[in-house]
Amino acid sequence: MSSKPAVLEQCGEVKFGQVGIANLRVQNLDIPALCAEMRERVARAPKLFGNAAVILDFSALAQCPSADSVRGLIDGLRQSGVHPVAIAYGTPAIEILAGHVGLPVLAKFRAGYERETIDVQVPEPKPSPAAAPVTVSAPAAEPGMIQTQPLRSGQQVYAANRDLTVCAMVGAGAEAIAEGSIHIYGPLRGRALAGASGNSRARIFCREFNAELIAIAGTYKVLDEVPKKLLGKAVVIWLENDQLRIEEQK
Repeated sequence: MSSKPAVLEQCGEVKFGQVGIANLRVQNLDIPALCAEMRERVARAPKLFGNAAVILDFSALAQCPSADSVRGLIDGLRQSGVHPVAIAYGTPAIEILAGHVGLPVLAKFRAGYERETIDVQVPEPKPSPAAAPVTVSAPAAEPGMIQTQPLRSGQQVYAANRDLTVCAMVGAGAEAIAEGSIHIYGPLRGRALAGASGNSRARIFCREFNAELIAIAGTYKVLDEVPKKLLGKAVVIWLENDQLRIEEQK
């Protein structure tokens, strides 16, 4: 009698932000399990996760963790090969916690965690005399960024509020990052992170796919997770149901 292996839910979900900093969203404060998961990530992709800066995000927990438990998590993650550098803002309690453990708070995450608690009564506007219609021209679309030179190890190009087109190679250890979609007309051997500000509709188009890492809106895959049959091929990558899809372009 055969039995299917149990599918275990991860204690922590990792996503990548605008500048390649990893966001660890703690879903279950099981410190040994969280550290074991991180060690596995570092072992599987040492160039990506080894000594990576990590933001701790406790928004998925029912209550704010204790300072002692967070200190234990910080120490365990450092021993696992990464460096916690900040805590994502959630509530005033999280801000107090950050002070106790000696990490800064990233306030840019505030709107994503705070819930609306105050009803604001907005008075109805008084009718105003009819005015002549005003024609407003729509703002011109932001042109895409074009990178004509190869990106070599340690180099990074970032396209804010636009698509990125790379007309050359993205070498191993280099990063092409865009808040829109990414088009690469040379070999992709480094990292490509599209939708860096959270745009889940962004896509990655590549003529020759051998990427160390690909990511859309923070959801990522490393090279070992990509089917071998796609390596060296022209592909399109998109996000569907929180999963990255990769399809060969004929």
